[in-house]
Amino acid sequence: MEQLIYFDGEWYQENPKLIGPMNHAFWMASTVFDGARVFDGCAPDLDRHCQRLIHSAKAMMLEPTKTAEEVMDLCLEGARQFPKDSELYVRPMFYGGDGFIVVDPATTQFTLAIYQNPMPDFAGFSACWSSRRRPARDMAPTDAKASCLYANSGRAVKEAMDRGFDNAVMLDANGNVAEFASANIWIAKDGVAKTPAVTGAFLNGITRQTIIGLLRDDGIEVEQVTLSPDDINDADEIFNTGNFGKVMPVVKFEDRDLQPGPIATRARELYWEYAKQFPVFTN
Repeated sequence: MEQLIYFDGEWYQENPKLIGPMNHAFWMASTVFDGARVFDGCAPDLDRHCQRLIHSAKAMMLEPTKTAEEVMDLCLEGARQFPKDSELYVRPMFYGGDGFIVVDPATTQFTLAIYQNPMPDFAGFSACWSSRRRPARDMAPTDAKASCLYANSGRAVKEAMDRGFDNAVMLDANGNVAEFASANIWIAKDGVAKTPAVTGAFLNGITRQTIIGLLRDDGIEVEQVTLSPDDINDADEIFNTGNFGKVMPVVKFEDRDLQPGPIATRARELYWEYAKQFPVFTN
């Protein structure tokens, strides 16, 4: 089985047709989602992803039709229908039904997609600078994991791909480093792990928060600071944290060749050990 989609009390193996041109989400982008992972029979931080989904819905003026606990129960119910060795992407969503400009919160709908999506290995990825920027908190709904924010991310990734890279580093409106187009950014310099301070220009990722705690507990110094482009250019290591691959090293940045470094490697090891606390299957 490749995928399961939940909608209105039913599970589907085919992609159901849920919206049309009169739906607010179709033409006004009132859609939020969250992403979680199932791998090695575990679903780390699934509860926090479901809680953030509720927050995102409210930030986008939607009215969640399920609690975080109900969403989590459905995620686990769906994941348990796959083979135990599956590597899954789990994506619950809320979206608007009716409204003109402003969504009618009473028409909020829920759906959930769970599908096979292998975890990437630790071989790493290449990245470059992007000409696109992350908006400030008063320019876009940056306090939500809102689908509308990903249009600019898509443009940044396409720009990078056209140059022969996998991803791009985006600055914020003030010219400071914000994040990769699709994940939080980290560097290591002289044995210290550094990641941009939370300013509202990007989501304070759940995996990011977990890695901060795991590294500090392991005795590695972590700083949340303002990072300049020069900090990235001069870094000993560059890596990301995010739901898709959890921890991934950069092996080429612009014209610099890099190797997966000790801090990124340790962060990944710690996360995989941490994930064991969240088993999906009870027997």
